[in-house]
Amino acid sequence: MARKTVKRWEDHRITGIGRREARTAFYRDSQKRICLNGEWKFKYVEAPEFSPEGFEQSGICEEWDIIDVPSVWQLRGYDKMHYTDVLYPFPVNPPYVPDENPTGIYKKTVVLEEQWLQKDTILKFHGVDSAFDVWVNGTHVGFSKVSRLPSEFEITDFVKCGENDITVRVYKWSDGTYLEDQDMWWLSGIYRDVELINEEKNAILDVQVNSTLDDDYRDGIFTARIAMKQAGTSFKWKLSYKGEVVLEEKLTSETKEACIEAKLPEVYKWTAETPNLYDFTVESATQEVTVRCGFRRIEIKDKNFRVNNQVILLNGVNHHDYNPKEGRVVTRELMEADIRLMKQYNINAVRCSHYPANEYFYDLCDEYGLYVIDEADLECHGFEWVENYTWITDDETWKAAYVDRSVRMVKRDRNHPSIIMWSMGNESAFGCNFRSAAEAIRKLDDTRLVHYEGDFEAEVTDVYSTMYTRLKGLKEIAEYQVKGDKPHVMCEYGHAMGNGPGGLKAYQDLYRKYKRLQGGFLWEWYDHGIYTEEEGQKYYKYGGNYGDFPTNGNFCIDGILMPDRTPSPGMEEYKQIIAPVEIAAVEGSMTKIQLTNYYDFLNLETVVLDWKLQAENQIVQEGVVENLFVAPHEKKTITLPITEFEVQANTDYYLTLTVCQKADTRYALAGHEIKKVQIPLQIRKDEFAVRKAADKLQVSKSQDVLTVKNSCITAKFSTVFGKLLSFEANGKEYLSEGPRMNVYRATIDNDMYKKEDWMNKYFIQKPVEETESIHWQEEADKVTVQIKTFFSCYNQSWGFECDYTYEIYSCGQMKVELQGKAVQRGKLEPPFLPRIGITMKANKALQETMWYGMGPGESYIDSKAASVMGIYESTVDQMMTDYVFPQENGHREQVKWFRIGDATDGLLCKMENKLGLNLANYTDESLEKAQHPFEIEKAEHVIIHLDYLHSGLGSNSCGEEQLEENKVKLQDFAMAFTVSAVKCGTEIEEARKQYID
Repeated sequence: MARKTVKRWEDHRITGIGRREARTAFYRDSQKRICLNGEWKFKYVEAPEFSPEGFEQSGICEEWDIIDVPSVWQLRGYDKMHYTDVLYPFPVNPPYVPDENPTGIYKKTVVLEEQWLQKDTILKFHGVDSAFDVWVNGTHVGFSKVSRLPSEFEITDFVKCGENDITVRVYKWSDGTYLEDQDMWWLSGIYRDVELINEEKNAILDVQVNSTLDDDYRDGIFTARIAMKQAGTSFKWKLSYKGEVVLEEKLTSETKEACIEAKLPEVYKWTAETPNLYDFTVESATQEVTVRCGFRRIEIKDKNFRVNNQVILLNGVNHHDYNPKEGRVVTRELMEADIRLMKQYNINAVRCSHYPANEYFYDLCDEYGLYVIDEADLECHGFEWVENYTWITDDETWKAAYVDRSVRMVKRDRNHPSIIMWSMGNESAFGCNFRSAAEAIRKLDDTRLVHYEGDFEAEVTDVYSTMYTRLKGLKEIAEYQVKGDKPHVMCEYGHAMGNGPGGLKAYQDLYRKYKRLQGGFLWEWYDHGIYTEEEGQKYYKYGGNYGDFPTNGNFCIDGILMPDRTPSPGMEEYKQIIAPVEIAAVEGSMTKIQLTNYYDFLNLETVVLDWKLQAENQIVQEGVVENLFVAPHEKKTITLPITEFEVQANTDYYLTLTVCQKADTRYALAGHEIKKVQIPLQIRKDEFAVRKAADKLQVSKSQDVLTVKNSCITAKFSTVFGKLLSFEANGKEYLSEGPRMNVYRATIDNDMYKKEDWMNKYFIQKPVEETESIHWQEEADKVTVQIKTFFSCYNQSWGFECDYTYEIYSCGQMKVELQGKAVQRGKLEPPFLPRIGITMKANKALQETMWYGMGPGESYIDSKAASVMGIYESTVDQMMTDYVFPQENGHREQVKWFRIGDATDGLLCKMENKLGLNLANYTDESLEKAQHPFEIEKAEHVIIHLDYLHSGLGSNSCGEEQLEENKVKLQDFAMAFTVSAVKCGTEIEEARKQYID
């Protein structure tokens, strides 16, 4: 049977028609431009073949719709939204795509004056997804592919004075789609800027610079190649630093190319920490262009890659173009906001995943200082899922398509000092076409490293790159047990999906310990939620919310930056873990601390150390240490000027140390926090008091309820269910259900591979607590109620023998102790449990919160670097982290006491030993059930979780699971706390009181 006719958008041998050769994006260019952004006429059809007859001619579009450019048409009401991670949403039959191929036809009328026509006209598209044809005044002028790279067409011969009709037909699917299977929404259209350039007849077409360092890493070696449209062009050039000219010369080139070589003594060097930039300006009689350059040298030396002879550590993040209201349409302002945030959060590197960004992104990285892995617009991950991963990667007929994507990226971006590696793509197996791409890159630019994680043997790459490598495997790499001796980078790790990632410190510790490991890039920067307003609700949609199938659901909600641009708790954690300054206590001294400088180039004279000696919430002494002369990678012990002070009774003391920015920078003002560390001090003065007795407690039993009561307190217990039914003080109910044991948490995204077993094999969400006995004893000033239960879950042989002891005091306090003994009468049990603890229900009116523990944000055993001990105030709702996909959240570690109250009264709960705390207006079951925050069913009570232990987070949605030491195992436990009523405002004083039992 004959193959179907090959359409232009299905011919993988065609990389473009009429498109100009790729070239640099000038930082400044004096040539006039006309921005074509704005309203275009638009016609949507289900396939290119349904295009109206004569659509490329003018005057046909009067009845067409209006669409704004740049935009993606799925977010303008055309076609349908669809999200997949790896799956192609059509049969895998390269290079062919479905006959149903959504197509958008765009039209724009541009008026050109006679003066404009004296020069040449260039039509430039900065980004169109996925392929497109262009007509000018009815004549076809070109065709292009590669969605995330610019395309330029010279249309001088096709334009005229007056009105000009530009028609663009954009195809959703093309053979290029097989190379653009990145983990993101399938979005189409003219989504980046469009412009006309009025190009001089003797234009400067391209400038390529190389600004490196000599072997002493002191003097600059500068070379430039200038390409011109005409031979015999005279021009002058100059190299400037902060406006001061350091080199200049006049030249006339007899050919269309001119080359420059120069050496500069003692240049200001570029690094991510010191982003010093020079301007290289070329000026002819008719045009002036500027590119910016930075003197820096990238090389592999002694098995490490280095910048300016310094081994660097990449503390990076993967970055997509994303906007929750506009999809892939971003602005320079949004990009700059991203980069400012990255710098504020100690991130020093970014990987353009998995395609080149807008041109101005690299300008910003140059200015602010970020190391960049620039990545070709290439991923064909879906082939792995049909078990023929190398189908087109190792097919020579696709060579031009692969090479084109790398070459055009390099030609556009090679002048940017921020780019230290060229990545040939992502998750596309390995074969002959990557060998060809690597060769082509090195011919164009041998001053940077070549990266591609899919080259598992590092055959053609300069670095050995892996993703989501578990810690055990990473240690083997670090010790050169595997894969040669090339330097290693984790191009993806720490999957930031939902609540997480946890366990990042374990990775950072390995990076800092082993020479071969040179850091990694967190996955990823931004949650890809789509902003939605429906039926009075504002929320973010994800895969499957549009009826799209197959889909990877909320797998696109995997960023450390939430869709509303709120930094997630995971982002706060990452900031502290990768901070370039570390602080440690000096053993045996309260005044000495050790600073470690993890900057690669900066001395710590750029920061100050703010210190506070605190008595819990009170500052006892404070000060600022300046002139911290600690060289890169060095340590220094300093002594703080702490003087003697009076120690308060029953109070904890801490030394809180904050490293702050000394002066204003582009991304933050002086005083910006870089790192915060808290050191508990071994200072304690205990004082004990005797509880004041009140009228004698009365005990009564009516059917199945045991009541202990006097004028201060009422406690009721069910003798059938073996639990506290109510706790009242001064006539006001505070608890409506007492402690019940619990091992379940609403699953987080990082539990996804455990959820099925937890819920359908071990049934941890189905607890049963069986009453074995209940006894009570009356004493002079208290009543003791002892309840023994057995706790387990449906159809399980494991469980806990629980011994609850309630001591009800006449003064209004109630002390609760729980002893749990783990038992196993069979063999089946969960490898670990989400938590071991208790739940209680409190009066719904008690919405004001205060706690003494870790804060201010949520913390977990493997994600608490951003939290310090303190006394914090909030509300029950505000203690929740509003994840796009509801899941366990809001936990606080190491809580010593908390209060929930209304405007006047509160319930104070004081722990004997620190416990974990969650306060919420919903149950775990409602949290598990909800798909979006507004769907969380509110409870009739405040739900209190107190945890003996709470398992960590890990990043096992796509990475390392919780470390063994952060897993809660079936084990014996004990916990104790005291509840009492307090007047709001007195809780701190009351919490500090210690009683003789």
